[in-house]
Amino acid sequence: MQTKTDYDFIPYKYGCYSQSAAADMDTMVAKGFLRDGDSYFLSLDKKDYFKQLKPDDQKNLCEVKANYGKMSADGLMRHVYRNYPFYAINSITAPNLLNKEELDNVAKARPKGKGTTLFTIGYEGVSLEQYLVRLLERDVKVLVDVRNNPLSMKYGFSKSQLKKQCEKLGITYVHFAEVGIQSDQRQELNTQSDYDNLFSEYRKRNLSKTIKAQNAILDLLKLNERIALTCFEANICQCHRKHLAEAIEQLPGFNYEVKHI
Repeated sequence: MQTKTDYDFIPYKYGCYSQSAAADMDTMVAKGFLRDGDSYFLSLDKKDYFKQLKPDDQKNLCEVKANYGKMSADGLMRHVYRNYPFYAINSITAPNLLNKEELDNVAKARPKGKGTTLFTIGYEGVSLEQYLVRLLERDVKVLVDVRNNPLSMKYGFSKSQLKKQCEKLGITYVHFAEVGIQSDQRQELNTQSDYDNLFSEYRKRNLSKTIKAQNAILDLLKLNERIALTCFEANICQCHRKHLAEAIEQLPGFNYEVKHI
């Protein structure tokens, strides 16, 4: 089987779920390639795409059909829950499909964070599902969006989309625009020195004037114990969330761990 998947998954109501795949299917319905039934999608395109696949992909697809094609929906969910209990942690059907021992394994797979921690996370280079799983694995309770303008060309990461997906998984989403950096200040960032100069100005002009917002974030941390500051960049040295986290770390009453994930 291929090692790099086209879609990633989150643990949701019926187990593994990909919002990205669902969005692609909806697009195909809108463009007339598929018909959306109550419990299925029906292809309206009669072209034989199987013959266009590479031999290895044809083989993989045939193996999937042979192994799982005759399973019922309940049988497939049961198989996934038994072998990958993490994906059953939010399932509404698991209690009806698994025995006590198997349900105990699901309970053990549920992440339980220890200690109060301020995380920071970027979404550059990862799918929406990978990003959400990182939060779940660390038992993050509140996602704090620290972008000045919380819009993204990347699927799932604009404010309304991200808020909706977080809340589906029991993660509260909040936005503090005032601690972000405006887009026009982020031009011509070609070297680390360029970023360092930007953040020097950010510390002087923004962090010195947003103490109230920083304390509000600290209050969220004290109340919820595990929260994450989020922005775009994967490289923490090229993102203002590092400097924001350091400023919060210096506030009176902060005695917790900071982790960049």
